[in-house]
Amino acid sequence: MRLAVYIATAAMCLAGSQNEPTATFGTTVYASYGLRGSIYFIHRNSRKLPKFKKLKPVGEIYTPRLNVPPQAFDRGFPGVTDRFEWFAIDYTGKFWIEHPGEYQFQLLSDDGSKLYIDDQVVIDNDGIHAPVEKTGSVQLAGGIHRIRVSYFQGPKFHVALVLKVAAAGEDFRVFNTDEFKPPPNPEQWRFPSTAAK
Repeated sequence: MRLAVYIATAAMCLAGSQNEPTATFGTTVYASYGLRGSIYFIHRNSRKLPKFKKLKPVGEIYTPRLNVPPQAFDRGFPGVTDRFEWFAIDYTGKFWIEHPGEYQFQLLSDDGSKLYIDDQVVIDNDGIHAPVEKTGSVQLAGGIHRIRVSYFQGPKFHVALVLKVAAAGEDFRVFNTDEFKPPPNPEQWRFPSTAAK
């Protein structure tokens, strides 16, 4: 049976230029440049991220950003309505880099999480633990890149998942795919060699 998911906010308005519904954290609204989260139930007493390829997803949610600060587990996790413990979410998506260079990422989670950019682990924050934040950096060429954030919630009492980014000379801010969209017309892309990534 598919997991019931809810729309985190009742208002869904059309985004002017791209004419797509606005996707908020935990919504079932599809967004082409948002993050798609596949939800899985995991075994009780799991100590680390599961092998997702061996599991069958029970639902999907979409969001442009991962921003769940540490909070009591019984408040729930946006988009997951049938579980407060022992679930995992595997988020995947794409993002556009207009200014090549080194980017730093911060990943805070309770419990375990990992950040992958172009299939390479940038941050490993796996395991059962209280809210912990780890930092990693990666050199990014201009154009499209793949992103994946794997997360699991083990036992109570807290949940948390926040992903932040900073380019050289910038302060950290919550990573938002809305800020990393390519130009609407592919013919205007400065980095055509990466267009098919």
